Amino acid sequence: EPEIRPAFAAGVIDGSLYLSAREAGMDDRLTMELAGIFGWDIDFVYDVRKGDQFEVVYEQLYIDGEEFSTGRILSAKFTNRGEENIALLYTDSNGESDYYTPEGKSMRKAFLRVPINARLSSPFNLQRRHPVLDIVRPHEGTDYAAPPGTPIKAAGNGRVKFAGWKGGYGRTVVLKHGDNITTLYAHMSRLGKGIKNGTRVKQGQTIGHVGSSGMVTGPHLHYEFRVNGVAKNSRTVKLPDAQPIPKSEMARFKQVTSQSLAQLNVFLESQNQLALATDN
Repeated sequence: EPEIRPAFAAGVIDGSLYLSAREAGMDDRLTMELAGIFGWDIDFVYDVRKGDQFEVVYEQLYIDGEEFSTGRILSAKFTNRGEENIALLYTDSNGESDYYTPEGKSMRKAFLRVPINARLSSPFNLQRRHPVLDIVRPHEGTDYAAPPGTPIKAAGNGRVKFAGWKGGYGRTVVLKHGDNITTLYAHMSRLGKGIKNGTRVKQGQTIGHVGSSGMVTGPHLHYEFRVNGVAKNSRTVKLPDAQPIPKSEMARFKQVTSQSLAQLNVFLESQNQLALATDN
């Protein structure tokens, strides 16, 4: 069993989170975990600005006194455009671990902001000129360009309402989430394993793969987010939060996370004192 010791890393964004985290001594896995924790609120491609800051307390694993690997992030603070975001790891009385704000709100949203690791190629635009038909036709979704075969993730827990060929959309999956929200994923090369009408899916599950089926000019995901049948901009729509800490667990949560918060503050204070000493 490796010995676990808390470690601290901090940095200021200059170019990208990836480069700044590497300069701060974080490995790639920790950086991906950090982006995942805050990824429901911060788009790390478009929202991050030069001067944004991060501070992370994480597990450093040792075997026989030698550094071996890194473990989980225990607490983290990310300041984006002057706004502080704090995440604390908490394991509930059922043994389930997740990240929460100090007030007990889940860091997760009920939906992923972006259901694919890819670049935005065409935004939501109700006045867009269609690239194939050359007529003004509302673009009621968001397009993400990616190589064929790139996995497409379910944006939230739900049930498959439709899976198959859907006219100009090509190979398409439509998910139903609760009573009033649906998400649509179009132009797939193939559906995910076991994806068919009525299948239950979990957030983050692969439901298909990028392709260029239907009326398109190249491989990409066309993603739609609808509330009561009305198309919304998936990049700006207010996403519902996942379940917060239940009231019955709140006292235990406050007791455990107050220690994590104190630990983060101790590291921050020592970092500030070090910076002052260096300036002097």
